Amino acid sequence: GVGRCRLAFCVPDDKDYTDAAQLDGKRIATSFPHVTEQYLATKNAKAHLVSLSGSVEAMIRLGVADAIVDLVETGSTLAANRLRILEEIGHYETVLIQNGTHRRKEVADRLVSRLEGVVLARDYSLVEYNIPRSQLAEAEKITPGFNSPTINSLEDKDWCAIQVMVRRGEVVEVMERLKEIGASGIFEMTINNCRL
Repeated sequence: GVGRCRLAFCVPDDKDYTDAAQLDGKRIATSFPHVTEQYLATKNAKAHLVSLSGSVEAMIRLGVADAIVDLVETGSTLAANRLRILEEIGHYETVLIQNGTHRRKEVADRLVSRLEGVVLARDYSLVEYNIPRSQLAEAEKITPGFNSPTINSLEDKDWCAIQVMVRRGEVVEVMERLKEIGASGIFEMTINNCRL
């Protein structure tokens, strides 16, 4: 779940290319010359590859290349450079492989734990809200939490405050459902790191 991205052929958004085979004979800037060359060979195409490291998006605008092959995560950098994805070569993500015969297992385990904490935190938000105690059971159905919600008493005995982890993609719907059953003071907060 870390570093998800696509390796893609990208071209100016005002060019009418529809297939990577149309890049035969063109100049392509990339940090991945071998993969690019192999992929073009499957299309019976050959291009002049300009091997670069770092940001290649500007190479078209500078006249160095007609197209680029680069890693794309969100596409915002492409849009800023008036580029579009022509064709994807593949989908990738970062992986961590732990050697079973390493010398310092405790250090490797600590690193894995730290990475897992950051990755898991990206998938969740902390939601806090107040709810009438009479609606607590209904609220717990909506926000059961990772194990269970944290429930604190308020000065008004008829109310309680809840803290709970909610999947980030579900937060808006959860907030709306909580509002419908009488919750108030509903807040979403970012979790930067966690251990579960």
